[in-house]
Amino acid sequence: MSNQHEHYYVPAQSIWPIVGAVALFLIALGAGSTVGGMFGGNGPWVLVTGVGILLIMLFGWFRDVIHESMSGLYSAQMDRSFRQGMSWFIFSEVMFFAAFFGALFYARMIAVPWLGGAGNNAMTHAVLWPDFIAMWPLTTTPDGTETQGMGPMGLPLINTLILLTSSVTVHIAHVAIEKGNRQRLTLFLLLTVLLGALFVYFQAEEYIHAYQEMNLKLDSGIYGNTFYLLTGFHGLHVTMGTLILFIVWLRVVKGHFTTENHFAFQAGAWYWHFVDVVWLGLFVFVYIL
Repeated sequence: MSNQHEHYYVPAQSIWPIVGAVALFLIALGAGSTVGGMFGGNGPWVLVTGVGILLIMLFGWFRDVIHESMSGLYSAQMDRSFRQGMSWFIFSEVMFFAAFFGALFYARMIAVPWLGGAGNNAMTHAVLWPDFIAMWPLTTTPDGTETQGMGPMGLPLINTLILLTSSVTVHIAHVAIEKGNRQRLTLFLLLTVLLGALFVYFQAEEYIHAYQEMNLKLDSGIYGNTFYLLTGFHGLHVTMGTLILFIVWLRVVKGHFTTENHFAFQAGAWYWHFVDVVWLGLFVFVYIL
């Protein structure tokens, strides 16, 4: 009796990985140049060019993968590979945020008390920064600039409620696709996308308020650094998650997916729940504590 093997689809060579690498390089170069004032003030143009190329890459790569999927080229083995790949990707993102939370912990629990003369560091305090007061958030930068800490009420709390609600709506959509209720799936997936876009809008409003009213900027010492690093990186993830779910919604509208075959939706839902959990940690450790 001969053994039966599943067909494993090997995609043809693609230009999209190198295009994505070029886009990410330009984004990093443009962002660094914009902050550092290099290239004669042309940093924003480099950044915008990188973002534009990244969008072209995403459109082209998504198009190719969707075409392969709808052509029946993927087997059960390929589906397992996608699940493993998405699981490892989310794990890598967990490690990113673990490093950022670690930086926040080090600044608050080790560096700030050390500069304040805690333990046997009275001499260090007297020599390095005699006027330093060990408190968090640090509202006075080393050059004497006064800033304010961002509290949990207002926009941060609203955004928390938005993300918690979006986690419920995407779960309802997930149940709907498993039961074959496409009308409910379409509605609640669209609601999730709109809630994600609303979150990004309110975060932009929060940043504008922080810059203009609170003098809380990216260069406002270690507090400003960690605040914008953590919330900004998370905001980027929300933006990407919203884009992914929007593309999935367009596919739902076009009649893609079945009750058995819908991993693209599952991957987007996994990612979205991950983003929601990270925000809860941010809300507690960045805004409340």
